[in-house]
Amino acid sequence: MPKYSFDEITAHLKSSGFVYQGSEIYGGLSNSWDFGVLGASLKKNIKDLWWKEFIEKSPYNVGIDSAILMNSKTWEASGHLKGFADAMVDCKECKGRFRADKLIGEATGLSAEGKSFEEMDKMIEDNHIVCPDCGKFNWTNARAFNLMFKTYIGTLEDAKSVVYLRPETAQGIFVNFANVQRSARKKIPFGIGQIGKSFRNEITPGNFIFRVREFEQMELEFFCKPGTDLDWYKYWVDYCYSFVKRLGIKEENLRIRAHDPEELSFYSKGTSDIEYAYPFMDWGEVWGIADRTDYDLSQHSKYSGKELSYLDPETNEKYIPYCVEPSVGVERLFLMICCDAYDVEKLEGDDERTVMHLHPAVAPIKACICPLSKKLSEQANKLYEDLCAEFRVEYDEAGSIGKRYRRNDAIGTPFCITYDFDSLEDGCVTVRERDSMEQTRVKIDELKDYIRERIAF
Repeated sequence: MPKYSFDEITAHLKSSGFVYQGSEIYGGLSNSWDFGVLGASLKKNIKDLWWKEFIEKSPYNVGIDSAILMNSKTWEASGHLKGFADAMVDCKECKGRFRADKLIGEATGLSAEGKSFEEMDKMIEDNHIVCPDCGKFNWTNARAFNLMFKTYIGTLEDAKSVVYLRPETAQGIFVNFANVQRSARKKIPFGIGQIGKSFRNEITPGNFIFRVREFEQMELEFFCKPGTDLDWYKYWVDYCYSFVKRLGIKEENLRIRAHDPEELSFYSKGTSDIEYAYPFMDWGEVWGIADRTDYDLSQHSKYSGKELSYLDPETNEKYIPYCVEPSVGVERLFLMICCDAYDVEKLEGDDERTVMHLHPAVAPIKACICPLSKKLSEQANKLYEDLCAEFRVEYDEAGSIGKRYRRNDAIGTPFCITYDFDSLEDGCVTVRERDSMEQTRVKIDELKDYIRERIAF
């Protein structure tokens, strides 16, 4: 059993300014979420860290930023127009709409993976699965529901002007493979990564920000020579898992699950998910790593008529590169980090504190300047302005020093820096560390180095 309920964690994230209900003053919009002051900063830090570790520090990888709207033939080539659909059933009584496989799985524990619509209908019938909303047994037949949002480009709304909001960022990388390889002068193996918005018209979104219709992805497409792909596949599984562990996520809440052969896409030689034990489910996918072989480049070459093969300059061999794809949703990574960090600690007597044990590298605020007295505001503000040039810091002089510590614990600030009357004489401040609550006297002229060292990833 999880230590804290999901409702308790989400209530804290909402009240603290991490995540708000989208369009809240108008009654909200189903499964739409806005990221507040702290949430926006946490998301940015996660994305910046991924970009640094997967793009900037890699000898192999480069980054791009492709368009959300793409030529519709892109989605024909990728298979999304034909096959990117879920099986949907409607309750005829209350008009509730459900994914058939999720409905069956949650009611019976049976898997409907790979089942036909007729087989799903029979599973619902045989197990007499009633509607979770109204309790009635009166279903439509299962049918395909395309997950892509459709819109129109230009002045006329006709078949020629149809475009789609991208359901993944990966295709923007594949169609730019030749452009990047030529302009960046990259040799195989190399990767192309990007961070961007994607959109999926999920039938049953839910569990806060775990499954949403508008989300951000951090995707890497790593191109390699056929025959080396499984080695690179293992490399990226290990690399991604190491990244998650370095964030401080508890290992007992993590696992790597390799897909069974019957789960694999027809073009995949291997897929593994890094999963987390979320409070609302036993295990949920955070990060997917897949060996996609040469499927994507071959499809785009076929549909576009453009040559997307690679000529090895050393062997003069020509081939379509294989691709290994590590793909992670920013919101799922965000949610995992927050669920794992949330804690309510019992202190002396009946005292307790709410604390977010966020890794300092992703914490929204790195330090809070807390003058012991308002008489020290001028000097403390100078320290605040100096630190602002390098770190995201806050200034707080309201209430007792203990209350200020508690406020910052609750939002995951790693350090509270107290400027007191002794600081005027010895040029030092007291740095109070969030997790241990230990206090250390640090010279002001060494403070930046002190923080820099402790927030490093």
